Amino acid sequence: MTEQLSKALSLRKAEKLEESNQLLLELLESTPSDPYLNYQVAWSFDVMGKETEAIPFYEQAIHLGLIGADLEGAYLGLGSTYRSIGSYHEAEKIFLKGMEEFPTNNALKGFYAMVLYNLKRYSEAMNIVLNLLATTSNDEKIKEYQKAIQFYSDKLDETWLEDGTMLD
Repeated sequence: MTEQLSKALSLRKAEKLEESNQLLLELLESTPSDPYLNYQVAWSFDVMGKETEAIPFYEQAIHLGLIGADLEGAYLGLGSTYRSIGSYHEAEKIFLKGMEEFPTNNALKGFYAMVLYNLKRYSEAMNIVLNLLATTSNDEKIKEYQKAIQFYSDKLDETWLEDGTMLD
C-alpha cells in the first residue's frame, strides 16, 4: 500500500471524509485500472452519503477483478447502495451474485432479506431472517427453540389442526 493510499484511509478513519475522498480520486487518476483503489473510492463516496456516485466505482472494482474480503465488501456495498436508492431489482442481482461467490457471508443474506422485503416478498425475507437468527444467535432461548424456528421459517402462513395436520 502506498503512503498516499495509507494517508487517504487514515483520513477516512478520522472522519475527514471529503479530504480522504479527494486524495483517493487523485490516486485513481494515475491508476484507473486498480480494482482495490476503485473499491476504496466507492466506499469513500458511500460513507459521505453520495450513493449514486459510489455505484460506478463499485461496479468497476468488481469488473477489474477485486478479490477476497474486498470483493465481499464490494458486493455488500453495491447491493446496499442500490437498495438504498430504490433500485431493488439491481440490488437483488448483486446480492444473489455475492451470495453465490460467498455462500457463508451472513451479512449478504441479511441485506438480501431487506431487498426481498422491499420487493414485497415478505415470506422469503422472513425465511432468511429466521434461519439466520436460528443458526447464528448465541442466545440460550433461541438455541433452545432453534429447530422450531427453522421449521416454521418457511411456513409462516400455515396453520395446523390439533392432530398436527396442516391446513391449506
